[in-house]
Amino acid sequence: MKKKSHIEPCPVNEALKVIGGKWSLLIINVIDKDKKRFGELKRLIPTISEKMLIQELKRLTSYGILNRKAYQEIPPRVEYSLTDHGKKLIPIISQIKIFGSAIIEESK
Repeated sequence: MKKKSHIEPCPVNEALKVIGGKWSLLIINVIDKDKKRFGELKRLIPTISEKMLIQELKRLTSYGILNRKAYQEIPPRVEYSLTDHGKKLIPIISQIKIFGSAIIEESK
């Protein structure tokens, strides 16, 4: 009879599943306080491909980080905003900005 080993989930690993993608924190940072439409996000993050932006928005929505609101209009309009859960990431992003600014300053 084999013993089952029980490994406790790692909180850092669980968080990285949600926000660990290359674009996740950048998308969250851009949306921050105001809702954004897809076209605005594409314009504000010009280095992301349309396909990747669509995938990341779907992923962040599925994890409850973003709200997606589709309006029944022609042409269709979809807006993204942070959920209360997603807003918890803003202080973390602020600390990352401080860290990144320090790296930029040190490299001058």
